[in-house]
Amino acid sequence: MTAPKRILVAKPGLDGHDRGAKVVARALRDAGFEVIYTGLRQTPAQIAQAAVQEDVDAVGLSSLSGAHRELFPAVVQALRDAGAGDVVVFGGGIIPQEDVPALLQQGLERLFPPGTDTAEIVRFLRARLGVEGDQAESAASSDAASSSPSRR
Repeated sequence: MTAPKRILVAKPGLDGHDRGAKVVARALRDAGFEVIYTGLRQTPAQIAQAAVQEDVDAVGLSSLSGAHRELFPAVVQALRDAGAGDVVVFGGGIIPQEDVPALLQQGLERLFPPGTDTAEIVRFLRARLGVEGDQAESAASSDAASSSPSRR
């Protein structure tokens, strides 16, 4: 069995709303990914540092504050500066359609608007990271085998 792909979910900037990020993090975990959630109000440098320390395969960013035009590309650049330019970066939140082309040109691989089915995000990451569809089943059976009844 191969180790699950690792995804960092982060909230850059001063945005204090993280419900969507937590929903995505849980959906990714339930799909068999190993998820690290950084919490609120992270700088691009902090996000890049966590991504490098955790040796993640992808970083998911969420922004509802309108600062995505500055913060998302800053995270991509911070990852490059830290030698992690190969990490897949995707994002979501309140992002006007007219901002999408510039963000994609600046290194984000995919942006998901509000209301996106989390299964679409899972499909994107599985395809992009080369994950077989049975990763979720492998992870779930591994968790079940290692869990004792007292931990449930």
